[in-house]
Amino acid sequence: MDTDERRGAAPTADDAYVPRQLWVEEPVARRRMADPVRTAAVRAVIIISLTIIQAMAALLLTLAGAWLAFPVVLSSVASTVVATWAVLDVWITRQVWNQRNGVVSMPSSTARGLRRERRRARRAARAAARGPSRIRRRGSGRLSQA
Repeated sequence: MDTDERRGAAPTADDAYVPRQLWVEEPVARRRMADPVRTAAVRAVIIISLTIIQAMAALLLTLAGAWLAFPVVLSSVASTVVATWAVLDVWITRQVWNQRNGVVSMPSSTARGLRRERRRARRAARAAARGPSRIRRRGSGRLSQA
């Protein structure tokens, strides 16, 4: 049963010949992350997952009483520090990207409104400076004789 049939709409003659699409593009709610930020995020996820695996190995080795437990616990503490830095790296990279590439386009951004006001003021000042001395020719480009 098609969606239109469920809604009670009668299928038209054009609908009968259109095959169903396998892939339908839908607009996303968020924009894609910038490449450096995405790279840092992937690196952080890999480091965090390895740290969790290492912590689990340290726990199991400690419960088993193996001699390898102590070095693994020490290295998992170091890995925790590295994982924390990786998460901070994602945050810092995102902040730097936003600073270098303009204002974050959000409705609450006041910088856009200020830029818009400054732009309007500059245009008005330029238009006032030009004044009536500027002659605009419209039409065929020939001088009209009056």
